Amino acid sequence: MFRRTHITVSSDLSVINDVQDWFRQFCNPYVRDFNWLKQQFYPLHLALTEGFSNAVRHAHQELPSETEIDLDLALWNDRIEIRIWDRGEPFDPNSIEEPELGVPRLGGYGWFLIRRLADKAVYERSQDGRNCLVIVKQGEEN
Repeated sequence: MFRRTHITVSSDLSVINDVQDWFRQFCNPYVRDFNWLKQQFYPLHLALTEGFSNAVRHAHQELPSETEIDLDLALWNDRIEIRIWDRGEPFDPNSIEEPELGVPRLGGYGWFLIRRLADKAVYERSQDGRNCLVIVKQGEEN
């Protein structure tokens, strides 16, 4: 593994800028060395934002805003991995209906976007009772 970082934040959309700044500060030193990371920064930024927003608005909908969300970033020479840990009820993301192009609908685009922006997006339940959204984007080894 090349580099790793972690942050714990409250379940509140008001901290989304802190999460985005954390991601930016982690990636900035490496975008010069990894051209693929520079090219994928904004799509990954959007995937992280959507994943965090979904954890707050859906997984933690019935939980107090003090409920913690853990976020991990890991960067290798050839990929980056984002993990978003929530404490909500488990759910099956495959049960979410894909939005139909050209048909307006309110919400339901987050999971769709994340899957399109990532090479791998998995939502799994851990043994400690938390859920983890894993977002992986492959790069190219320099």
